[in-house]
Amino acid sequence: MDASDSPHIGRRTVLAGAGAAVAALVVGGRALASSSPTPTATTSSSATSAYPQAGAVPAGLTERQLAGQRVIYSYPGHTPPASLLKKIGAGEVAGVIFFAENITSAKQLATVVRQLEKANRSSPVRLPLLLMTDQEGGQVRRLPGAPALSEKQIGLASDPVAAAKAAGTGAGKNLAGAGLNLNLAPVLDVYRKTGDFTDQAQRSYGKNAAQVGKLGAAFITAQQHTVVAATAKHFPGLGAASAHQNTDLGPVTLTQSLTTLRTVDEAPYQQAVAAGTQLVMLSWAVYPALDAHHPAGLSAAVVKELRTHVGFKGVTITDALEAKAISPTLTTGDRAVRAAEAGMDLLLCSSREVSQGESAVTSLTTALHNKTLPATPFHDAAARVTALRAALR
Repeated sequence: MDASDSPHIGRRTVLAGAGAAVAALVVGGRALASSSPTPTATTSSSATSAYPQAGAVPAGLTERQLAGQRVIYSYPGHTPPASLLKKIGAGEVAGVIFFAENITSAKQLATVVRQLEKANRSSPVRLPLLLMTDQEGGQVRRLPGAPALSEKQIGLASDPVAAAKAAGTGAGKNLAGAGLNLNLAPVLDVYRKTGDFTDQAQRSYGKNAAQVGKLGAAFITAQQHTVVAATAKHFPGLGAASAHQNTDLGPVTLTQSLTTLRTVDEAPYQQAVAAGTQLVMLSWAVYPALDAHHPAGLSAAVVKELRTHVGFKGVTITDALEAKAISPTLTTGDRAVRAAEAGMDLLLCSSREVSQGESAVTSLTTALHNKTLPATPFHDAAARVTALRAALR
């Protein structure tokens, strides 16, 4: 994820049991029973009372509605277009990501959130939308205000753990105050050299994996205490990327050994998972030690590494689906299907065009219908997202 939007803007105990599943969904007129256990997640006392608990998702979802539970939309300008509001009301949208161009103030954003929530009240999926942004701190902020310190500044503070906790609390309260419930932060990349890709915008806590993990966990715990979900990114790590290796702009291959990947780059995720991070974002770099042929977000092997080696049970989310690190021969629909096939739960359509999200949903629907994407893992992914939505206000 790039950090080039504008000076303040980068480019783009919530619930330990948030892996709960939907009890049953109807796909294309036929019942699709969950292979997951009965939901056990509890909802925060501050959750909107109009929404049911995790197990009470309405039956009867169409294939397109089920596909929509996997897709995050974006839009241009300050006002959500009617086409997006219509999709939300139809139950075909999991959430929305906000960028600099969408926000003039916290008050204006809160007004937008009310518009989205009003549309969502008509949805057959009676769950809160996932409303998200990148509020990392320092240069990478969508909203003015906390956290003011960058991750690098936190790592260099006299009491870095206290600074990380303050940043997490500040980020959560700032976003919650505007009506958002999910932050695409913190970055857990362990950078190697001053001025390299992650360090350019001070988006790393440091060069020491244990320290990065400790501070990331402190941020996550503090933020999720405000009932704003955290996202650890960019698995399995972009810290080895040089200054010019930007996955938004082109293909990136990182050639560290599997031993280095696990002891350095992946190590902070162990602490993030222990702290209860509800989401993990995968990068678009290629890691030959795990999979020489696919970017991480399109790689079943990398997702398996996260699930089995690291032990993450929550929601996976792609980085920007339009990133140029992915082959230009692949359409939005191709990318969406391949990411879902690899095991990604949420697909981030962040080009600021509603049509991008629509294309992703259409292709997922077709792939589900013709069994290119098998029903059971598709349902399980939607169930993880559903449980996350039920856990947030």
